[in-house]
Amino acid sequence: MRPIAIGLTAALALAALIPATVISAAKEKEKPAAVDAKAREAGMKATPDLVKAAGVSCTVTDARLIGSDKKTATDYYEVACQQGLGFAILAKKDAAPQTYSCLETAAAGADGKPSALACLLPGNADPKAGLVPYLAKAGTSCDIQNARAIGAGAKNAYFEVACKGGAGYIVQTASPVNVDQDVTVNSCLLYEEGGNVSCKLTDRATQLAVVDTLNGSAGKNCAIKDKRYVLSTKTDNYFEVVCQDGKGYVYQQAATTGAFVRAIDCAQASFVGGGCTLSDAVAAQTEQAGLYTKLATKAGFDCKVEKYGMLPSPDPRKEIVELKCSNRPDGGIGIFTATSNTVYDCITSEMNGYRCSFTKPDEAFPRLTADLKGLGKGSCTVSGARVIGQTATDGYVEVACSDGLPGWVMAYPLNTTAPHAKEVLSCVQAKGVGGGCKLPTNKTKS
Repeated sequence: MRPIAIGLTAALALAALIPATVISAAKEKEKPAAVDAKAREAGMKATPDLVKAAGVSCTVTDARLIGSDKKTATDYYEVACQQGLGFAILAKKDAAPQTYSCLETAAAGADGKPSALACLLPGNADPKAGLVPYLAKAGTSCDIQNARAIGAGAKNAYFEVACKGGAGYIVQTASPVNVDQDVTVNSCLLYEEGGNVSCKLTDRATQLAVVDTLNGSAGKNCAIKDKRYVLSTKTDNYFEVVCQDGKGYVYQQAATTGAFVRAIDCAQASFVGGGCTLSDAVAAQTEQAGLYTKLATKAGFDCKVEKYGMLPSPDPRKEIVELKCSNRPDGGIGIFTATSNTVYDCITSEMNGYRCSFTKPDEAFPRLTADLKGLGKGSCTVSGARVIGQTATDGYVEVACSDGLPGWVMAYPLNTTAPHAKEVLSCVQAKGVGGGCKLPTNKTKS
């Protein structure tokens, strides 16, 4: 997931907007103590209506009149806000007010001199602190070390923050800036260096230093040889490392808190951004396939694993793996922990909540045909099948027969790795099970 490039208005192109009379007035008030009572009184009187008209997130707690330009009928104000970010306001008669955050006005101009609109009120003494409520709303932990305004588009404004410890983020909020609107915070690593939205307060090496911290939590005894950022989702960031001994891992990190989630062996990490590239993933996968062959055999499922796929697991101590076998047409779903090994074939796996994708449906037909024969229905050679429902104890499979005659519904006990069908029902008898029979020959013949 990488943000696309966008058109931005330069955040700091303010010099052309400020006439000499205002610049002169600002120089006389370079310290908060220089804000006189009249300037503050004028600011507190005018700005509550101005910030409302501008649409920024600001309940005014302090304000001052910076200066006025009679030629253009424009007044310049600074406001401090209860919500965090303060603003400079350009209020021109008969025009919508323009606002610039204190982070924008804090940067020096092209000539290196401070902006005449730099915020001076005590409530705006630390402009970067104004982003704390935005980070909090996004649920992102960051002790802000530095921050800057990047710019704004038609709908969004962008800021960069650098956190103590090396992490960096891009903060995206509404334009005009408003903490009551959506706030998105993404790692700097999502953004290409040199783009119009990118990070400048931290470099790539600093941003990747977090991998060393994750490595310390992984418990893999890995002396890192190389590392890279892989991708981010809405909830997690992923990093690849290769160790001095050649082993490789993908480390999963919670995006909002920065906490270590889990380490994924490169042999199992093909689902993350295409898998590992720093280590020999093919060799690792071959080794892992051999391990799954041994685990499946221990579980009583004869499968020489030639291919496997990881399925989501609610428990990091439990691996859920689909297996494709080279010695048999049908595969299965393996559930492996440190203390137990279970493999469901592709019929019973679906009844227990897991669906095979490597095994074609018709490869299970011989097993179903044999189960029917065991229940006295040997005249039916299965030509179609589907799982139609389950109770607390049993799962039900509808089958169609190759001769076109009405098929059957078989009941299998759940939570058993290789169950035999314990009951067979006609489609008429099974009308109340999962909506009844729906395979074409069963619908017309039952």
